[in-house]
Amino acid sequence: GGARSRVMAGVCGCGLVLSLWSLLCLLALATNEEDNKNFEDIRCKCICPPYKDNAGHIYNKNVSQKDCDCLHVVDPMPVAGQDVEAYCLRCECKYEERSTATIKVTIIIYLSILGLLLVYMIYLTLVEPLLKKHLLRSRLLQNEDDFGDTQPFANAHEVLSRSRSRTNVLNKVEYAQQRWKRQVQEQRKSVFDRHVVLS
Repeated sequence: GGARSRVMAGVCGCGLVLSLWSLLCLLALATNEEDNKNFEDIRCKCICPPYKDNAGHIYNKNVSQKDCDCLHVVDPMPVAGQDVEAYCLRCECKYEERSTATIKVTIIIYLSILGLLLVYMIYLTLVEPLLKKHLLRSRLLQNEDDFGDTQPFANAHEVLSRSRSRTNVLNKVEYAQQRWKRQVQEQRKSVFDRHVVLS
């Protein structure tokens, strides 16, 4: 009784902590989210291949879509003078837009589901066996009260009826297997007879 209540309290505590944690994370997201897009959500990515003595490089910068080009993103510029235009023509710049809030909410939902599965696993491994033991014990006590001294005979009768039901099941399986074998043999014989007739 005491152990079961402690386990139940632990499981309920885990569920409460998990739900509070999810709520706090969502509140933190709501307070950090502004009407304007977060600068982390918008970026321009320029991939520049090797040019002369300069190795290839990837540049990222938070700029608007109209400024998403080599001249605004590549900083510091690895070349000077007339090479700037030739270098920038080789670079491929892409404007990227993403929602970090959606990513964060998805991660929180994912972690919450994992937490719920963990709580359910704790329930299955700790609480359910205790509940089954308690139910079994109460049924045994009830059966003893109902049958009194005749309980051993009732148990023996139950064992006999179980063994009979098992043999009935085995007989049914064996009968089905024999019938299937006969059908297969008949099909083989009919196919062979047709083959002989055709040839």
